[in-house]
Amino acid sequence: MRIAVFSAKPYDQTFLSRANAAMRHELSFFDVRLTAETAPLAKGHEGVCAFVNDHLDAAVLEQLHASGIRLVALRSAGFNHVDLATAERLGITVARVPAYSPHAVAEHAVALVMSLNRMTFRAYNRVREGNFSLDGLLGFDLYGKTVGVIGTGHIGLIFADIMHGFGCRVVAHDPYPNPKAKPFVEYVSLEALYAQADIISLHCPLTPDTDHLINADAIAQMKQGVMLINTGRGRVVDTHAVIAGLKSGHIGRLGLDVYEEEEQLFFEDLSYKVIDDDQFMRLTTFHNVLITGHQAFFTDEALTNIADTTLANIDAFETGSGTLHRVVYEKRP
Repeated sequence: MRIAVFSAKPYDQTFLSRANAAMRHELSFFDVRLTAETAPLAKGHEGVCAFVNDHLDAAVLEQLHASGIRLVALRSAGFNHVDLATAERLGITVARVPAYSPHAVAEHAVALVMSLNRMTFRAYNRVREGNFSLDGLLGFDLYGKTVGVIGTGHIGLIFADIMHGFGCRVVAHDPYPNPKAKPFVEYVSLEALYAQADIISLHCPLTPDTDHLINADAIAQMKQGVMLINTGRGRVVDTHAVIAGLKSGHIGRLGLDVYEEEEQLFFEDLSYKVIDDDQFMRLTTFHNVLITGHQAFFTDEALTNIADTTLANIDAFETGSGTLHRVVYEKRP
């Protein structure tokens, strides 16, 4: 198949080309995001391969359909950026990568916990400047602390297991408890988790129920000085409420790999531009905030799995055989 690959960074080209070696699909790489303005680039192709910040709303899908696009192959697990109702109406198949390397994201969440706890990112800069003072770098033993995990799918379960290995007590909340978590996780209500956890890590999908789950009311129920980590979905966290929590000291440490308005920021080099997102820039002023740019998935193993599954989806769609990880539109009652 002829596939137009959007938001294609050099590493995307490397891993997708490697995965395609045995399949020999025709991949055209475009470094721009898929939007209404760039959708014409897909003309002459049969499918598009898109990432999390590409636009796949009704207007774009209408353009793609008019250009003969029959397949949208997402190289991500999330599909909130796709208008599935329109895709179904137009007869466009949407496929995704349901899992790649849950260890990558879970381990990055742990890295944020460790870095924030011991302030290693601040210590690194100090030592480079010849400042060996320890003031402001005080951490705490993870052993014996209570860690709250919201969402115990593949990633949340691995994160919980790692934190249990540190000697932490792990409590979790999930509408669908994972039986594999039973040996080391205690399921509790959200209210109990907020009240008990010294560290809270978010690993839940973005749904109408989890949109701004972490809001002012939730933060008010948390322990004073709580550490909050989000490597899941940006909109699970209400940024305005979190800034207020940081200013009051209710949130003691914040680690983010995702951000609710990240679309205009992440995956691009903006070092030569003025960033006009006031909320994001406010976050960067806090000494106890660590932000990475949607980096948690970025390991060799994860990129290999993403590319392999993406190409396998394309192959299955073309041949009608093999596993196609199709995203099906479900009407809400």
